[in-house]
Amino acid sequence: MTTDPCPRCRWPGTDPQMIDYHDTEWGVPVFDSRALWEKLMLDGFQAGLSWRTILHKRAAFQAAFEGFEPRRVAAFTDEDVERLLGNAGIVRSRVKIEAVIHNARAYLAMEDNGEPFGPFVWQFVQGQPVQAGQTPVPAETETSRRLSKALKARGFKFAGPVIVYAWMQAVGMINDHVHDCFRLLEVAALSK
Repeated sequence: MTTDPCPRCRWPGTDPQMIDYHDTEWGVPVFDSRALWEKLMLDGFQAGLSWRTILHKRAAFQAAFEGFEPRRVAAFTDEDVERLLGNAGIVRSRVKIEAVIHNARAYLAMEDNGEPFGPFVWQFVQGQPVQAGQTPVPAETETSRRLSKALKARGFKFAGPVIVYAWMQAVGMINDHVHDCFRLLEVAALSK
């Protein structure tokens, strides 16, 4: 058995899909509004579950929610909710499914009010990834609490400060790779 020569954050464990996600996606800055929204929706589905569960179902989520195109999702009806509740490929939680539809409408309302999602959320870190790498990694911060409050004020659900902090890490608003992780400096270099 060979040992992986790259020291990394411990949370991916030995799951190949989690390792690939950690090594290629997690912490990489995302600025596209739709992609940021999709990831926040997936992190909302994670509430009470593991990211591993959501990651392994991500393709099914993307298909079920029509590529997480907010205009399409905002038009979902009660029949769509019932269809999604019958989809074994996703997390079948009525409250989470309805929250995604509601959040698509909130996203579009922001856009219609001249407040595009990407620039709005990135302003909370002055448009630049925060280089954190704290040990232990916090569950939430003052910044995630402020951003959560702002999202909730705009109607978002499943956007509490813990979910928001995990999302901020995932989309590179905060580089929280630990100090001995090989990705810490690689991801830091992406913000320059």
